[in-house]
Amino acid sequence: MVTKPPSTFSASDQRSRAVLDQIEKERAATDAKTARLKALRLAKEEEERALKAAQPAVSKPRTKRIT
Repeated sequence: MVTKPPSTFSASDQRSRAVLDQIEKERAATDAKTARLKALRLAKEEEERALKAAQPAVSKPRTKRIT
């Protein structure tokens, strides 16, 4: 026996669906924002790594040993 879904939804079902749709949209926007910020952070870290590799190593001055 196959049952058909109701052709009309109750008001509470419609509100629930609207809330779930809004939550899904907000989640998608947050995920997109997170991905964008992660890409920016990784690009910045790579740029800093490249700059650090291009600079000569700084040696520490030797300390005198007192005997």
